[in-house]
Amino acid sequence: MTPVSFRRAELADLPDIVTLLADDELGRSREDAGSPLNPRYIDAFRAIDQDPNQFQAVAVSGGKIVGTLQITFIPGLSRIGSWRGQIEGVRIAAGHRGSGLGRQMFEWAIKHCVGRGCDLVQLTTDKARPDAHRFYERLGFVGSHYGYKLSLPTRPI
Repeated sequence: MTPVSFRRAELADLPDIVTLLADDELGRSREDAGSPLNPRYIDAFRAIDQDPNQFQAVAVSGGKIVGTLQITFIPGLSRIGSWRGQIEGVRIAAGHRGSGLGRQMFEWAIKHCVGRGCDLVQLTTDKARPDAHRFYERLGFVGSHYGYKLSLPTRPI
């Protein structure tokens, strides 16, 4: 495999990130990978980029973005004032799945969380992604909690 580097995403990376987010059955049903880019993605990216407790990361190999994830650093009173790293929006380019890139990306993200003083790393994953569940369990994650979501009406653009 070509060497991979990880870095903070830049606005110019956004079309590639959205393409990754839309590159599976679930993603195609909830993302908009059309051109021009939906302005809501730009607004969201800017909010993430300006928030010191957010980190949108990309994995780069051979000059191309081949993976992405978002880390949210969450302060909390529970667990004696622990910080949590919440990892979401994990995607690997189709041609790199099964190559070990996902493991590399998570090892990098977990080290990033440790560096920020987190005591816990957590994530959510869709029930329709059994391969992802097995992957997370191989990394040592434990399905210890139920997660619930409430969809809200879409806000106007």
